[in-house]
Amino acid sequence: MIKVKWWNLLSGKVKISWSKNAALPLIAASLLINGKVTLHNVPKIGDVLTLLDILRDIWVDYKFEWNTLFLDNSNLEPKLFDYSKIKKIRASILLLGPLLYRFKKISIPFPGWCIIGKRPIDSHLDGLHALGYNVSFVDNHIDISGTLDAGDKIINAWFWVTATENLIVANIFRTGHTTIKMSALEPHVLNLVDFLNAAGADIVINHTHHIHINWVEKLENIVEFDVIADYIESGTFMVIWALAAKDYIDIEDARIEDLYSFIEKLREAWIKIEDLWNDVARVYRADKIKAIELQTNIFPGFPTDLQSPFAILLSQAEWISKIHEVLFEWRLNFLVELDKLWGHTAILNPHQALIFGKTELKARNTTVTSWDLRAGAAMIIAGLIAEGETFITNVEYIERWYENFVPKLKTLGADLEFIKEQQ
Repeated sequence: MIKVKWWNLLSGKVKISWSKNAALPLIAASLLINGKVTLHNVPKIGDVLTLLDILRDIWVDYKFEWNTLFLDNSNLEPKLFDYSKIKKIRASILLLGPLLYRFKKISIPFPGWCIIGKRPIDSHLDGLHALGYNVSFVDNHIDISGTLDAGDKIINAWFWVTATENLIVANIFRTGHTTIKMSALEPHVLNLVDFLNAAGADIVINHTHHIHINWVEKLENIVEFDVIADYIESGTFMVIWALAAKDYIDIEDARIEDLYSFIEKLREAWIKIEDLWNDVARVYRADKIKAIELQTNIFPGFPTDLQSPFAILLSQAEWISKIHEVLFEWRLNFLVELDKLWGHTAILNPHQALIFGKTELKARNTTVTSWDLRAGAAMIIAGLIAEGETFITNVEYIERWYENFVPKLKTLGADLEFIKEQQ
């Protein structure tokens, strides 16, 4: 549990951590390389450590020093997975592509995932089947086996991020030309493509959401690469500064270009942001916030992962704001937690909600919960501006995603602390 006290205005500057959404696919894709991989800027968070624990079971040797990860896949063996680990994280689905290439068959349980709506794996399995693999279901397990077909192929990823990543990796060594249509082009997908091309792959992306993959015989056996900074964490801090900064705060490694649609919505809501040099964003505390309408979308649209932090911002806007969450049904459910802090919201249906402002948030030793990874950060933001003390449960969601999130806020002047939940 995290206890958040009101009201400390924040000051200083913050450096954004590295992207979990980029690191996990890179770690999985490294299994294609029969040798050694060095990844710099890997966040030390729960999901990364769980994935590494899964890989240790198939004899991947690794060292994790500071934020540099050294992987050695030379002795990879098709041993049995610990199913309890697979179920912990959805990112384990990213192992399908590389392990099928290495072992020709795999049997895993359905991977774990977050409770932010239905997130089907059909696009993964349909794509693998189209490449020549046989897919079957036994009890609660997925059995996949076979070899890759040769020749030119066109497959669809339906804009799903992890499906796009899995299908890219699965096609690196397939003889022929592959076109993945309706591909996701989020920054972490591009980071994966850059990693694979640096290792010797031949991947080309065009602006119609098509990814073209040409066959290569092998990849380099020694690869070194950098994980990008987390643009979602950057956007989260932009909201915090707009609500709780003493005057302004600078954000280093802000990924400003990746946040274009998000920043435009901030400016529409009268938040002042300056693009300084070397990817540094200066965000000013807002004297007045304007109500707006926003709709999430696939990249480069407004990120669904920044919808919940933005909702806290809109609770402080004048008049009525509307959020349309396109990608995940019921992801707006976390707003019931905001109402516990005297927020005023109305969930219209699984995808739309109204936020009535401006409301002065109050926490009289109020306990709220983290509904998912991003809603947990949103409730911390709410606690920073709610009069009194806010207690936040299910904080493991926050720890799974954000590296040193609470210590960073404390360094900037926030009054937060981890406490034990009463039994």
